[in-house]
Amino acid sequence: MVTGAYVMDSAFTRACLGFSAGAIAALLFHQGLAEIFDLTGIGRMAAFRLQPVWPFGLPGVVNLSFWSALYGVAFALALPHLRRPIWQVGIGLGLIAGVVTLFVTLPLNGIPLAHGWHTWPIARTIILNLCWGLGTGMLLPMLQPRPLLRSVSA
Repeated sequence: MVTGAYVMDSAFTRACLGFSAGAIAALLFHQGLAEIFDLTGIGRMAAFRLQPVWPFGLPGVVNLSFWSALYGVAFALALPHLRRPIWQVGIGLGLIAGVVTLFVTLPLNGIPLAHGWHTWPIARTIILNLCWGLGTGMLLPMLQPRPLLRSVSA
């Protein structure tokens, strides 16, 4: 299937590439920005956490990468049906992920709904997820296969 200038052969290929893009974006963009926030004192959150977290008891960074990868699968499968530029769709994905984090994930982990309505933690969550969504939107086209160009000599 051709979407714009990007070629994706099947739903399985799109899902695999979306899984990869989501996981890589979580490590590079989400956790990279979290580390910048921590180092600059903007936010007190350690990036690349290794403490086990609910629901599977995986290290935090692995858990984040897994769930981000699943969002990436949904993103890649929905992409052929969306008409906006891929980076804009990625930002929308990040916004959706941020809202789900604030209203579903946090309460499931015993953290007050939307960080107890404190402004900076809410903004930090949304900014981190927007950055991740943008990263996913930027990485997905880079991971897609391209035809090999070979010179044909007669």
